[in-house]
Amino acid sequence: MKGDLTKGPVMGSMLRFAVPMILGNLLQQCYNVADTLIVGRFLGADALAAVGSSFALMTFLTSILLGLCMGSGACFSIRFGEGDEEGLKEGMWVSFVLIAGLALALTAAVYALLEPILTLLRVPPEVRPLMAQYLQVIFAGILATFLYNYFVLCGPAGDPAGVRDCASVPEAFAAIADGEYPFLSRGDLSGTHTMELSLWPEELGITAQAESFAQYTSWYTSANAGMGACLVMAEELGGYILTDKATFLTFQANGGIMG
Repeated sequence: MKGDLTKGPVMGSMLRFAVPMILGNLLQQCYNVADTLIVGRFLGADALAAVGSSFALMTFLTSILLGLCMGSGACFSIRFGEGDEEGLKEGMWVSFVLIAGLALALTAAVYALLEPILTLLRVPPEVRPLMAQYLQVIFAGILATFLYNYFVLCGPAGDPAGVRDCASVPEAFAAIADGEYPFLSRGDLSGTHTMELSLWPEELGITAQAESFAQYTSWYTSANAGMGACLVMAEELGGYILTDKATFLTFQANGGIMG
């Protein structure tokens, strides 16, 4: 299947997967450079010192969350490769709860222990107030580091499947399947696609293999495309789609109307 990282030459598959991530990291570095230039030029030397002094602490704490997310991804990959769908589902929910709880705990700890932390870091008095303000703002959004790939089920404003009234996400997916309402799947074995596969009722037997959903193609479309393109296609189809929160918010900000 096109886009299946478990088949074909390892080097080519890994490069196709890794290059976009490398380019994304380079873009992140450009953001950091721009941030430093703006702070240094418009806010002054003390503000720049506060931002620079905060970097080590900020990186240390966010790396804990990122490391756990990456480690969870490795576990998901193993379960997926083994064909253990039940293990994959269980692992996803356990990691979600664990990392969400840790993110909340880190946020609470930073706010409660901010002054002792600044003392431990030996922050100069003239920089201390600015650094404290900066860290308070940064760690107000630390949960977003974990929730960047938080998933959301969206669809047409009329909600013909009634997913808003469902008690759980699996129940919403069952309602979509029962009514055979249009659904757009990424179909590319990404994290979003893997999560989607874990949410369909087991009796449907929907997996990453095309033959598993061949009988559902009247309402189930596998796009094998990126998230942004899939959102556009889902909107055109008037169908439902599972997306990450960050891409969905960007889509809305750019004029999308998915609900």
